[in-house]
Amino acid sequence: MNSEENPKGEEPEAVAPPAEEQTGEQPGEQSGEQTGEQTGRQRLVAVLWPPRVTRAQLIVAVLLFVLGLGLAIQVRSNSDNSALRGARQEDLVRILDELDNRTQRLEDEKQRLEDQRTELESSSDQAEEARKQTLQKEQQLGILAGTVAAQGPGITLTIEDPSGTVESDMLLDTIQELRAAGAEAIQVNDTRVVADTYFTGTGGDIQVDGKRISAPYTFKVIGKPQDLEPALNIPGGVVQTLEKEQATATVARSEKIVVDALRPAKRPDYARSSSQ
Repeated sequence: MNSEENPKGEEPEAVAPPAEEQTGEQPGEQSGEQTGEQTGRQRLVAVLWPPRVTRAQLIVAVLLFVLGLGLAIQVRSNSDNSALRGARQEDLVRILDELDNRTQRLEDEKQRLEDQRTELESSSDQAEEARKQTLQKEQQLGILAGTVAAQGPGITLTIEDPSGTVESDMLLDTIQELRAAGAEAIQVNDTRVVADTYFTGTGGDIQVDGKRISAPYTFKVIGKPQDLEPALNIPGGVVQTLEKEQATATVARSEKIVVDALRPAKRPDYARSSSQ
């Protein structure tokens, strides 16, 4: 048998034992450790997912959300007032004076109406007094409606727009600012501004009540000059906004401003006096 298997009589070569036998490690030890690590991860995942939220945790989360929302609103409110925070002391004083003047105008109007009521109640000829007050009221309403000319102290605002960047909404903001400052009659170029006046169009092609106007835009305004001019020059106001658009705004005070552009009187289609 030996001679057939090894006819040359050579000694058989030694074969190296497997790596497991050399190191003395058992074949299943390493795989067992890996299996143990995977099992640990699986247990950790099983503990954390799906999340188990208790009622107390949910309440705390809602409270934190509400607190964060309140802080965000507060920060935004503070940023909105940044224009006033960065204003100079003299600008703040001017804004405060303007608010005081508006309050005083309302008080004066209230007192005037109370005086009229007193005159009507105490006058011996109440019919004549009522007629006189009616005529005065007619004149006042005619000025507001733009059906009669008006004159008085005020300002002239001239807006130069060489680049054609002034938009219609900027002119509307100017009207609103003047009205808030106590303007009683306003005329833009040749158009009388009344309660239902509207502005349309873009830079270089602006219309007032459907009538095209072109630069320079001239505002004739009747009112108290000491209130009108500061209202246009407040920080972030009309003048600064126009300057950012490469336009220039010039304000000139005058003791006599004439507003003579008229609007046709319109008879209401449906409304009638309740005294009829």
